[in-house]
This record gives sequence, C-alpha cells and structure tokens, in this order.
Amino acid sequence: AVKLKINGVEKSLSLDSRMTLLDALREKLALTGSKKGCDHGQCGACTVIVDGRRVLSCLTLTAQCEGKSVTTIEGLANGNELHPIQTSFIKHDGFQCGYCTPGQICSAVALMTEAKNGEASYVSTNIRTNAKNIKLSDDEIRERMSGNLCRCGAYPNIVKAIQ
Repeated sequence: AVKLKINGVEKSLSLDSRMTLLDALREKLALTGSKKGCDHGQCGACTVIVDGRRVLSCLTLTAQCEGKSVTTIEGLANGNELHPIQTSFIKHDGFQCGYCTPGQICSAVALMTEAKNGEASYVSTNIRTNAKNIKLSDDEIRERMSGNLCRCGAYPNIVKAIQ
C-alpha cells in the first residue's frame, strides 16, 4: 500500500506499482478534477501539487508520492471559500471550455509560491541573486505557465487572472 496525504487527508492506497498518480486520483479516489489530456506530459491538464511543487500526474507514479502531500484542484478551496487564484480565474474569464482549467489553476498556485520563494525562471531578470518575491511580469507568467496548454486560446485572460 502507498501512504500519502491527499488534500490534507491521510490515505493508504492498494494499487499496482505502475499506476500513475493521475489514474489513482481519478479511479481510486474519484477526484476527477485533474484531467487526462494527452497522457504524455505535454499538455499540463493533469497538473497537481506535490509537496508544494507542480507535477504532471500522468507521468508520476503513485508510488513516487509515498509519504508526500498531494493537492488537487478539489483541495484548493477552504470549505466554501474558493482559493484566490480560483476566484481570479472566474473574475478574469481565465477559461472557456474548462477542460484545462484545473491544471492551469494548480500550476498558477505553485507558480505564485515559486515566485514568492525567489525561484527563477528562464526569463527572470538577474537570476544570480536569490531575491524573494520575483515580480510576475506578463513574460514571467507566460514562461512559468508554458507547460499548460489551452486549446481554446484563453491565454490573455489566464495571464490576467494570475497577475
């Protein structure tokens, strides 16, 4: 059995050692917010947060998450109160069909933590300094969200939602 924390709740899952985190979430735990878009790690629809880092759950084996904390789109809200990023996506129409939205939001939540912690991206200015709170310009957001595709083309509104 694999023991891990899902959305703050301890779970023990008996499953095939080859089962991906995405399949475990969807099939074993009925957490269907994370989507299987490509099953090759190319679209980002399956993005979840593992120990504060965004991961592609279609490429991550559940066994790799032993003892870790996994947060899915279902675990971001605080009771009936949406996470601020979720609220911002609604306010700025950061979605159209909604299929990629859970992955986009999980990625955006982790992106904010990365920037706050001073983790540089490829477009960060002055990456040699460990400055906290990297300013999230449009280019910075686009670079950090480049692993999440939106076939509807809602990118301008996604960037607005993250700002």
